[in-house]
Amino acid sequence: MPSIRTGVDLVEIRRFTDVYEKYRQRFLEHIFTPIELEENGVKMASLAARFAAKEAVSKALGTGIGRVSWHEIEIRRGLVGEPILHLYGVAEELAREEGLHSWSISLSHTSKQAVAMVVVLVE
Repeated sequence: MPSIRTGVDLVEIRRFTDVYEKYRQRFLEHIFTPIELEENGVKMASLAARFAAKEAVSKALGTGIGRVSWHEIEIRRGLVGEPILHLYGVAEELAREEGLHSWSISLSHTSKQAVAMVVVLVE
């Protein structure tokens, strides 16, 4: 019988921006893939929401960041701007092994905080 897993994460945009201002492009390239950076530029709220999404996905995988790397979880923009998840490497293998499929991701932000919620079916 199918079940679900969830993950959620909340990021303070000011804190995220402070780290960016300290490390600049090196920080962004550590967290985000070239496609993510191309799609989002340096829009701190959008990047913070995607950072939260990567954390939320790692929680739904049951690992947290560490066993899976930042670049193995990619959040792209769909045709109308909706977030689309792509998994690679260990993250993709774990999802397959755990029977995780049909991911749904929701991102939101205010001027101060960004949040991401993921839901995934388990079979």
